[in-house]
Amino acid sequence: MGIYLNPGNKSFQTSIRSQIYVDKSGVIAHTNRCLNTNEKFICVSRARRFGKSMTLGMLAAYYSRGCDSASLFQGLKIEQEETFLEHLNQYNVIFLNIHQFLSESSADKMTDYLQQEVLEELEEEYGELLKRWDIGLAAALRKIYAKTGKEFIFLIDEWDCVMREKKEAEEAQRRYLEFLRNLLKDREYVGLVYMTGILPVKKYGSHSALNMFWEYSMADPSFFEEYTGFTETEVQELCGRFEMDFEETSNWYDGYKFQQYQHIYNPQSVVEAMHRHKFSSYWTSTETYEALKIYMDMDFDGLRQDIVQMLGGGRIIVNTLSFQNDMSNFKTKDDVLTLLIHLGYLGYDSKTKEAFIPNKEIMGEFENAMSTGGWQEVMHVLKASEKLLRDTLQCDERSVAAGLDLAHTQVASVLTYNDENSLGCAIGLAYYSARKDYTLIRELPTGRGFADIVFLPLPSVNKPALVVELKYAQTARSAIDQIKDKQYTKVLEGYAGKILLVGINYDKKDKTHSCLIEEMKKK
Repeated sequence: MGIYLNPGNKSFQTSIRSQIYVDKSGVIAHTNRCLNTNEKFICVSRARRFGKSMTLGMLAAYYSRGCDSASLFQGLKIEQEETFLEHLNQYNVIFLNIHQFLSESSADKMTDYLQQEVLEELEEEYGELLKRWDIGLAAALRKIYAKTGKEFIFLIDEWDCVMREKKEAEEAQRRYLEFLRNLLKDREYVGLVYMTGILPVKKYGSHSALNMFWEYSMADPSFFEEYTGFTETEVQELCGRFEMDFEETSNWYDGYKFQQYQHIYNPQSVVEAMHRHKFSSYWTSTETYEALKIYMDMDFDGLRQDIVQMLGGGRIIVNTLSFQNDMSNFKTKDDVLTLLIHLGYLGYDSKTKEAFIPNKEIMGEFENAMSTGGWQEVMHVLKASEKLLRDTLQCDERSVAAGLDLAHTQVASVLTYNDENSLGCAIGLAYYSARKDYTLIRELPTGRGFADIVFLPLPSVNKPALVVELKYAQTARSAIDQIKDKQYTKVLEGYAGKILLVGINYDKKDKTHSCLIEEMKKK
């Protein structure tokens, strides 16, 4: 076993011996189906803390020759697959952590250093096959394959770190991409490539140097959905095992939405919460809010309004196709929002093409980024939201209306009222602090329509639920009547606590709000 050639199974041993290990070995069934096919080039891009390196360690343990990994997979999902024994420890694996090579050399010299390191290990293993070893990595692998007939599997971690950490070194980036292309494309010795990073493959114009890759990203993970993070079933099992509240776990770490799996959780944050038996933001252990602030403050028309709408619980349509898959060439606000999707700061619904802030943990990162300047008006609204919630719970209708007037005045330069949807975003922003104790649900299906906003208290919170109906240029009374007539509260039939009906109207002539609050009378 070597560092790069057939690295063995130690990394996977560490994973399965950990207190929390969630079985994601089913992904191997997918990679087995891709072996030696046109689909053998796989690029999986995900946000930090979403288990990319752990997956690579598992694949190395499964495929690497020179070690016996059968016992490590005992009882795991992949063991039940027909192809399990066929491919177990049968391949030469080359494992490349690009960040390691970049940190130990300059961007200009990185590929030379990488080739030197890997060639040294190949010479130890296959020294008798080649007369010369100064011919480059691709040539050496081609000759080894010609003499042995055995393909290589390439596992590449942090493939995109050159683009992320050396943003201005465009010539070094280009040479690096050409190196990967020369190493991998149209090579008979390639049996499979599984490459991970945060960004999809970088484009130059309309072309990509690595156009042979099938890409699976946070915007479109396809059949890797289940392996992008923890599923709802997996988190429920962990909550039961560690005696943690499932609904609060969802509020903190759920929110990544795909076509088949509607609830995907940030895996590392869930693990941290279970270990520490405490709900908190664990995102900052690998990423600081200053990185987010750089993108939030970019001067693209409409970007600030979109961010404010999402803070209020709204969704924004995003064109993800124009993004050039790097962190320096931005032409539109859609490019910025697409990057935030890939970084995990935004969730994305591929059916509706909408982006949104996924959960309480990420909401806190946006709040931290805004707190350091440039977003004073929005921060005033957030700070005033605690009083607004108290006034609502005390049924102080005048104070609620006055609080909404003030909030509207402060964000009017960023967020414009023009319909009930934008009004709903503004109201969600004005009640921002309620997310500490409530799950905010916009457009909740009730059977006879959609309730505009429902605030459902977390199980540990002894506060009433709120059913809020919004009207634009009508009356607060008509909002209350609609809640009753369409029986919006039926969706809360299983809820035993108090329920407040809140009707809010915005008068576009006077630019003022009116409010009515009633306690629902239960039979």
